[in-house]
Amino acid sequence: MMRAVFVHRHFPGQFGHLLHRLAAEGWETTFVCEHAEKHPPHVRLVRYMTGRRQAGASHRHLVMPEQHLRTGEQVAAVLDNLRQREGAPAIVVGHIGWGGLLFAKDVLPRTPMLGYCEFYYRAEGSDVGFDPAESVSLDTRMRLRMRNTAQILTMEAIEAGVSPTRWQRHQYPADIRRRIAVCHDGIDTSRCRPLPGVRLALPDGRMVAQGDPVVTFVARDLEPYRGFPQFMRAAARVARRHPQALFLVAGGDGVSYGRHREDGRTWREALTRETGLPPERIAFLGRIPHDALIRLFQISAAHVYLTYPFVLSWSFLEAMACGCLVIGSATPPVREVLTHGRNGLLVDFFDEEAIAAAILEALTRGDALSSLRAGARATVLRDYNLEQCLTRQLGLIDLLTGQRHAHRAAAG
Repeated sequence: MMRAVFVHRHFPGQFGHLLHRLAAEGWETTFVCEHAEKHPPHVRLVRYMTGRRQAGASHRHLVMPEQHLRTGEQVAAVLDNLRQREGAPAIVVGHIGWGGLLFAKDVLPRTPMLGYCEFYYRAEGSDVGFDPAESVSLDTRMRLRMRNTAQILTMEAIEAGVSPTRWQRHQYPADIRRRIAVCHDGIDTSRCRPLPGVRLALPDGRMVAQGDPVVTFVARDLEPYRGFPQFMRAAARVARRHPQALFLVAGGDGVSYGRHREDGRTWREALTRETGLPPERIAFLGRIPHDALIRLFQISAAHVYLTYPFVLSWSFLEAMACGCLVIGSATPPVREVLTHGRNGLLVDFFDEEAIAAAILEALTRGDALSSLRAGARATVLRDYNLEQCLTRQLGLIDLLTGQRHAHRAAAG
């Protein structure tokens, strides 16, 4: 039996679909992680603890590298224990951003390893400095360079990496980039699909259905990195011009990226007060189950997706797979997927009036723009559908392990 070990802070991370496929093909899978709410019986889970930072006079730019170092030590101890009990696995697959694979090659020098290369931090041409109001200090530049330490050391040691998009791959230095393949995690297009007649119950008991003037916005957390302030200001403009428009917002009140507000308020609280949007015109759904998220996309008349030049959200591609009329920011990660007038509408991230105008166009000309909905789904079916992505991921594992899976051998 072939054995694979996965490493990520949070189970299952980007590896959920791949884990299920490997298990179906007879692999024994072990997942090494820090956090896991639950896991299926066919995956063995091994947790590690990084411990608290030791008190001392460490340089301020070593805070994150030290955390990565502790994570690497803990994962190395887990891998060494597995090696002593069971021998070396056929492959190790893991996220390189948090130090988990930092010492993996020292434990398993002859085991092939595939690193998930999600995001390489830069002081220019990426998220930092994207906001014109933000200045990038020398101190920030030094901190970001140190933040990449674990990724550089890991990629120096392991055989190959994989990034979900071309733009994310391109952020890595050229000498590392040459060993990074591009393959998305995959979108389940049989689950994320248009569904006529779908309805959704709101927290206040109202029912909304396909055909209603519903504008949707989704982010893990409602914060500037995902354009929440710009969306809210654009929504206020739309509300004044379209009396029936209803805004449905899914996302938490934390901060996944960037920083908290200095006044202690959440971005939702601050922007609700600033824009004066009445509660009957906007519903904040919080973080909702995935099934409800898909229904939200299926009833959406206009879906707004804004992002800094940063990691591309799964929700963006899932919305496209559901046939949403997507209004996306003209930032590099989005432009890789969305072409204005072909499979969606592109707007300047900071142009709140342009965002409002695009929403109004989607609401008033929805039928005339149906080709954009079809184009959005066609894009995901062509480039990001789950079966295609899994085949490519398994092909990378084949290449590294020298194995050939039966279903690809039969396909010829």
